[in-house]
Amino acid sequence: MSGRILCQINNNTATVTLDHPAKRNALDLGMWRALAATLRSLAADDTLRCVVLRGAGGEAFAAGGDIEEFLTERETLEHAQIYHAEVVGALRAIAECPHPTIAAIEGPCMGGGLEIASQCDLRLCSKTARFGVPINRLGFSMYPEEMQGLLRLAGPATTLELLIEGRILDADEALMRGLVTRVIPDAQLDAEVDACARRIAEGAPLVARWHKQWVRRLQAPEALSADELRSSFAYLDSADYQEGLHAFLEKRKPEFRGC
Repeated sequence: MSGRILCQINNNTATVTLDHPAKRNALDLGMWRALAATLRSLAADDTLRCVVLRGAGGEAFAAGGDIEEFLTERETLEHAQIYHAEVVGALRAIAECPHPTIAAIEGPCMGGGLEIASQCDLRLCSKTARFGVPINRLGFSMYPEEMQGLLRLAGPATTLELLIEGRILDADEALMRGLVTRVIPDAQLDAEVDACARRIAEGAPLVARWHKQWVRRLQAPEALSADELRSSFAYLDSADYQEGLHAFLEKRKPEFRGC
């Protein structure tokens, strides 16, 4: 049976679920396409303040791509190029989402699952989560455009260790290598993800989007232009800036509206 991408919106937080528990949420081609479409739709929703990505079933984030499907969807060069263009489209949709994104990781986070998590802004994992890309045992290499997120996150040494040695990292070692933001006891993961999303949602949404924009831009080799530096003061014209400033001075909780 094919997997699904589920999406539920509660107040101003969207939860996107990789739903293929029979295969530990391994993603088939239809799931990659649906993931891209879902994230693009959420990106256009200005009422949202946070997006959480997680796996269904409570036992795995995602065990990678659906390998059985490779026999029919990646069996030729032409089909392989089409397949990976869809995967890259989904990863870009996550990376380019203007809303802050959280990967809630429990159990295996392998291959394509790690590629997805690498594109999120924050990665919260359970103590029993595991991370790796053991495709050296399957005889194919990671598509270069899919490798970019992992390389930016973990650097060349860890990326090569995962790819050429095929090591599986536990949660604590993943934290040490920079693959995850923090490790949470298994029973507390859901509560901490909810609390993290709530802290994000209580902040000024325009500021979160600007911070995401500047973090991406500052990783580019080109120096910031005078116009870009000037644009960094765009917050001065926002109602949220006035609200945040006056709320601080008046010692009250701010109520941001995203404008």
